Amino acid sequence: MKKVKARIKTPFGEIVVEGENPQEILEVLETFPEDFMEKVANLVSSRLVPSATQLKGIVEPTTEGPVIITREKLTHYEAIGLILYASEEKKNTAAQITTLLRSSGIKSMVPARLNEMTKRGRVFKPDPQKPEFKLTVQGERWIEDDVLARLRGKMV
Repeated sequence: MKKVKARIKTPFGEIVVEGENPQEILEVLETFPEDFMEKVANLVSSRLVPSATQLKGIVEPTTEGPVIITREKLTHYEAIGLILYASEEKKNTAAQITTLLRSSGIKSMVPARLNEMTKRGRVFKPDPQKPEFKLTVQGERWIEDDVLARLRGKMV
């Protein structure tokens, strides 16, 4: 007999519930406490995102993803780098980065900037078949040593 799977996308990842039939999946979901998603999101962000404290006052996590809240002047490259740095697994799609930058009040030609950042060795596509970009180790160091250091220096 085949199993039925339900994939539920959340801000912190994906929950997969499996059962023999749709009714069994609903029964499993009904056993989840009402505040389950909130508790898991808090646990994940406190354990898996150590950068949350170093991004305080600069980037704020939202249900859509990280949004830049600093009032400091940023280049488009820095803004894209910060969004990627604060994103889950330090990767995201150009479309999602565009949306998050727009939520941050920043307009940018993200695909063009990502292409230039790829040439500079700051981002790469982990899977050429997927539209996701990820910070390289050099890109992470650039964000930590240059961008965040400069922004934190101005916050003190």
